[in-house]
Amino acid sequence: MSEQKLKWGILGAARVNQRLLPAIMEAPNSQLVAIASRRAGAAKETLDKYASVPNYDDVTCYDDLESLIADDNVEAVYCPMANEEHAEWAMKAINAGKHVLIEKPMTTSLVDVLKLEFAAKENNVKVMEGFMYRFHPQHNKLHDMINQGLIGDVLSARASFSFLMKPARMYRINRSMADGGGALWDIGPYAVHALRWCFQQDGLPANPRAVVAHAKLNAHGADVVTSGVFDFGGDAQGRARFGHFDISFERSRKAEYEIIGDKGWVKCHNAWAYGTDVPVISWETEDGKSGEERLPMSNHFNLEIEHFSDCVLNDLVPLLSFDDAKGNCMATQAVIESIAVE
Repeated sequence: MSEQKLKWGILGAARVNQRLLPAIMEAPNSQLVAIASRRAGAAKETLDKYASVPNYDDVTCYDDLESLIADDNVEAVYCPMANEEHAEWAMKAINAGKHVLIEKPMTTSLVDVLKLEFAAKENNVKVMEGFMYRFHPQHNKLHDMINQGLIGDVLSARASFSFLMKPARMYRINRSMADGGGALWDIGPYAVHALRWCFQQDGLPANPRAVVAHAKLNAHGADVVTSGVFDFGGDAQGRARFGHFDISFERSRKAEYEIIGDKGWVKCHNAWAYGTDVPVISWETEDGKSGEERLPMSNHFNLEIEHFSDCVLNDLVPLLSFDDAKGNCMATQAVIESIAVE
């Protein structure tokens, strides 16, 4: 007996389809049945370019987004559109009774996250913010090491995410931060989310109490570099707990975070580890011990799709909740407000 499959549609021909489109095709509990774009021919072009199976004649290509949402054969929608468009199109899909995986950030407004949450409950559908990195086993391994007391109490963390901006990617910074553009809304969510998980309490990501941030803005009002510090409040002994973030479109590719405690530190060297990358975790403790662990390769895009499909098919709770999305949005907006008063 073949495994039940969730039927997926993709809204948009975004670059991230290079990773997510094959993931949907390859996940054993998923099936790609449709893709849509507002640019004539772009959906078919994207499908032909990124399809990872030889026969995909049963995938419908639309030249408008509404047709995909109205397609009764589509049960779940992946929304990788421009940041500022997530709320509008996710809401349309939810109200059409579709389950929705929304590429991070879920929205650029807390009010919109709340509206999506209400609509999801009203329509009895699953909705999740798409942080693919969280599904890579290396992160659970790292947090297991912390929970086992390797570095003692967590007191500080640092997250650094960057890549060099190329001409083909200028659409990321062609509008202001208020309109969804810039590094903070693009790669910044990884740093914000990673830091919130570094200071997790009872298995839930922590919310910072305050933030100080600085940024370099371009002529459009989009940040190309942003750095700052979250204050997660003192611990039970009154010790400070700060989370430092640094994101940039002016530097070489980096996606790492490091957690420092009162007994040592542990570091994830590549949070964006692709399926062909060997994940590396290193650590050092106060007693002079140190180590480096190389973990099995894993495709976090595939695991993300498998997880969400499993949640829909078996009525399970997604790993990344609406409360998590609210926390991410509030922390990101607090960074923007801090930059604005520089």
